[in-house]
Amino acid sequence: MTPDEIESLFTTPEGYRFARWSRPVVPVIFGVEQQTLGVLKAAIEATVFAAGHRMAETDAELGANLMIFFLRDWQDLAALDNLDRMIPDLHDLLPRLEQGGALQYRTFRFDEAGGIKAAFVFLRMAGGLADQPAADLGLEQAVKALLLWGPGAFRDRSPLAVPQGGGDALLHPDVAALMRAAYEPVMPVAADDASHALRLSARMGLTGH
Repeated sequence: MTPDEIESLFTTPEGYRFARWSRPVVPVIFGVEQQTLGVLKAAIEATVFAAGHRMAETDAELGANLMIFFLRDWQDLAALDNLDRMIPDLHDLLPRLEQGGALQYRTFRFDEAGGIKAAFVFLRMAGGLADQPAADLGLEQAVKALLLWGPGAFRDRSPLAVPQGGGDALLHPDVAALMRAAYEPVMPVAADDASHALRLSARMGLTGH
């Protein structure tokens, strides 16, 4: 993965913007059956471990800090108690999601250093999302929640790969290597200068990825 390719993954309409989690991840998942819940949490844990980050039982400030909601319809959001406190622009957001036919939406909160301290993920289970195995869905959503990717990061390629000969999907080697580089202790929790992509590329090389 070249520095230019890395830069493109974190480029937004406002320019380069990178952030990673600054605290252990504490996930909570709503709207799925118990059996599926275990599969999803295992996939999230595997992705966090692969990135070289940590999980915890609870977050001292928020309790849980990675909240994932599975929905049948975007209007289900309006019925969730106190969600407007977590998502202040909820009433304006719902019409945009409906009109755009969106299947997923995520938003982040950041600490004073710019690191991620919470993420909210909303998945409308229709179309391609409804067809994904739970393990694959958990891996993909964990990848998308562990870093602040640009809007076009996975538009043309999945962060997952199927091994030769078939079998369960895995993190794409390039994506896994990039995430490990991003979570190297010497790297910043947040960056808004594209030179950061060069540092990520160098870390990938130094660690043998």
